[in-house]
Amino acid sequence: MRMKLYKLIPFLGIAFLMQCNSPTSKTSEFDAVSHVETGIPVSVMLTSYSTTLLADGSDHTRLRIAVTDSTGREITSATDSIQIYVTEDGSVTAADGSDLVIRTDTLGTAYAECQLMNGLYHLLFISGTEPDKIKVEARSGKLWPGAHEIHTLPVDFVMMKPKPDQLPSTTKTIDRMIGADISFLPQIEDRGRKFFVNDEGIDAIELLRNHGFNYIRLRIFVNPENEKGYAPEQGYCGLKYTLEMARRIRDGGMKLLLDFHYSDYWADPQQQYKPLAWADLDFETLKDSVKAYTTNVLLALKQQGTLPDMVQIGNEINHGILWPDGHISRPDQLAGLLKAGVEGVEAVNPDLPVMMHIALGGQKAEAVFWLDNMIARGVQFDIIGISYYPRWHGTLYDLKSNLHDLAKRYNKPLNVVEYSDFKREVHDIVFNLPGNLGKGTCIWEPLGWRSGMFDRNGEVTELISVYDGLKEKYLTAPE
Repeated sequence: MRMKLYKLIPFLGIAFLMQCNSPTSKTSEFDAVSHVETGIPVSVMLTSYSTTLLADGSDHTRLRIAVTDSTGREITSATDSIQIYVTEDGSVTAADGSDLVIRTDTLGTAYAECQLMNGLYHLLFISGTEPDKIKVEARSGKLWPGAHEIHTLPVDFVMMKPKPDQLPSTTKTIDRMIGADISFLPQIEDRGRKFFVNDEGIDAIELLRNHGFNYIRLRIFVNPENEKGYAPEQGYCGLKYTLEMARRIRDGGMKLLLDFHYSDYWADPQQQYKPLAWADLDFETLKDSVKAYTTNVLLALKQQGTLPDMVQIGNEINHGILWPDGHISRPDQLAGLLKAGVEGVEAVNPDLPVMMHIALGGQKAEAVFWLDNMIARGVQFDIIGISYYPRWHGTLYDLKSNLHDLAKRYNKPLNVVEYSDFKREVHDIVFNLPGNLGKGTCIWEPLGWRSGMFDRNGEVTELISVYDGLKEKYLTAPE
């Protein structure tokens, strides 16, 4: 976990110093909602400002550590001791490149130790020399730890940047969205969950529509009923349930965003497993399967009159899809699979807006790396989707800075298509992007009591009124 300062000097320079002097230290725009001077710590917040690096022994990224209370606010007076564990080929140092104290726990595992000062600590993660998936975890006593998986790439990775003619403005109509991912709804209803307003039962979709939501997002798995799938035997979030939910969404007067996971199980930056049915396919056949599957799902929805209003090709795909073939370390193959998905959409309706969804809410450099390399390799799409969870994706300042930069660079619409915390602030950031490029948001699973919008009995809480105001401000008012 040690790296001498002299090895880092050529690589740090102005860019790193600018990162350390981020907007958090210069403005108080969001401090009232995201910071508190004192409180009871619950979680360690670990932000890695890139989770994709070259395995050259010197590529690096900043790590930011804080502790948060039960509402997700950073405790600015915290002085907690933090233990940083690194698995596989990588190391950490202090922000200036100096060594950290190394200790060993009761299991004989080495870790680096640091201590928060005024609620914060900044470190560097330095890549090793072997391409790898490296887990970095920050622990402190009984607090919920923070963790990232950093993927390091072969040194012969070919970096590409798009040409101006590869950055056309989006011409498809993309409506403003205040959305909710409620893919869990059939499952929780089957468990007996009901929803109430003033003790009167109400359909969940109708309730959301009544409080300002106009879009529902659904994930779809290939064969989730498989033994190792998302819902063995039941098949939740497969085509059957998707068709049923799409009818409910249409009947409820809402629009639909369909999120293709291209897996039988969860797909995210740490896991992008092939569907069992595609496990042994060669690459060309895999591409054909992506296109055909995408087309067949959309045709089934079209035949019942519920074609989506927008489609995602993959879910949080900054580390790729359909591993190992489509891992980010194989950028040409990843681009080929994404283009196959887009072709599958266009075969049904070429006017359907297509989203590419990366996590990376506050990770500006990595977002640019991914978008540059995919656009330059011919991946065409209409809207950029971003996830924003402060535990992994940084501060509201990081989110705002990233979205403004992406809007300026790519001149494409943007959507924070997964979030949970800071509901009002996330909307304010998105809908105030220049050029009307901020097209909305989609909250992750608001129907559970943990969202704060419902109590344990399914009764709606006052928090949902936030969305009444957001509808009035951003959907009803002229753009």
